[in-house]
Amino acid sequence: MVISSIDLKDGHVVQLKNGRELVLQRDDADSLIRKFDTYGEVAVIDLDAALGNTNPKGDTVNTPLLKSLLRRGNVRTGGGVRSVKRAKELISLGAEKVIIGSSAWKKDIKPGEPVMNTEFLEELVKAIGRQRIIISVDAINGKIAVKGWTETIDVPLVEGARQAEKYCSELLFTCVEKEGCMQGTNMEMAEELRKAVKCRVVVAGGISSEDEIEQLEKKGCDVQLGMALYTGKVSLKNSFIRCLNWQKTTMIPVIAQSVSGQVLMMGYANREAFEKTFDSGKLTFFSRTRNVLWTKGETSGHYLEVIKLRADCDRDTVLATVIPHGGVCHTGSWTCFGSDPDEKSSMERLYATIAERFANPKPGSYTATLDAKRVREKVEEEAEELCEADGKDEVIWEAADLLYFVSVLMYKEGVSWKDVYDELDRRHKEK
Repeated sequence: MVISSIDLKDGHVVQLKNGRELVLQRDDADSLIRKFDTYGEVAVIDLDAALGNTNPKGDTVNTPLLKSLLRRGNVRTGGGVRSVKRAKELISLGAEKVIIGSSAWKKDIKPGEPVMNTEFLEELVKAIGRQRIIISVDAINGKIAVKGWTETIDVPLVEGARQAEKYCSELLFTCVEKEGCMQGTNMEMAEELRKAVKCRVVVAGGISSEDEIEQLEKKGCDVQLGMALYTGKVSLKNSFIRCLNWQKTTMIPVIAQSVSGQVLMMGYANREAFEKTFDSGKLTFFSRTRNVLWTKGETSGHYLEVIKLRADCDRDTVLATVIPHGGVCHTGSWTCFGSDPDEKSSMERLYATIAERFANPKPGSYTATLDAKRVREKVEEEAEELCEADGKDEVIWEAADLLYFVSVLMYKEGVSWKDVYDELDRRHKEK
């Protein structure tokens, strides 16, 4: 599958040729990550950090933008990650994985000695876990490239990759001399690398066509793309569809789940159904009984708004994260896996109801009468009543009251439950 890249330099989104020559510059990172996350993972790379253009705290001019992007999707990040502390910080800020470049390699390598910076990597694995680590095995003329691709060390790509694999869940291979040139990658080197290691391999550098992406997918490699996306040579929609395992089946099962994780329904999709899903933004299937495409909600109006699609590891099943507009099942139930006509209660559902009450107040709506002063008084009042509650039933009742008023206060301050979950997640990952 395709991992879309957002490279940051001097506070802008850029694309460089051979890691040096500026080819394009943009300032629409927010819209880019919204688009890219629909189709798959996103890599956010701080090029200034990779080049050592940091302040004493380790930050660059890109740091505020980087932080704003880290929780906007399934994001991995890299560029100048030289310490365990920095890696832990990036994970706590929302990165799912960190990419380690030059810091993974020894500076002075003697014949017969390990080429990896084992002391650093062992500490890193202990701190954040091997599954969160990606090691760059960037190469220039078959040798490992370091220091923002400005130098090489006398280590062949495959030898370095085999040693690096012990400390990571993925290898990111960039053929530097092909990077940004739009002339294709080194397919033979990618295949040699894939055969040499067991972990996930992501290939970057020079990939310029959907044929190449499909070819690499069949070899068992994922692709990280930059220039080809920004110049329009490669379509994320087409790439996603072509990377699915059509050799195994002509119909791909699609599981729809809500943003909160509730499984809603399952159907089947062919190539045309996926194309219509991406084009319309509404989840579309292929009816095996009627032998036609059908977009969920065509007759009922209860459509499924697509947030993102993710293929599984075998590329023969797709998970669609959606926002349901009405009940999902033809029986009228909210989900095809239950009989309840309403969405399952959650903090997100409560928050959405509160938002609706303020946006479209109904006669007699208590929620709509709550101003900033009154809602704070109610939070204090309900917190005290919860502390004084006696027994399970009273605690449940008072906790529900408190959560309601807390949600109103959050809404008025522009804070979502996702913001709160993210902060809790950050605190958990800091430990």
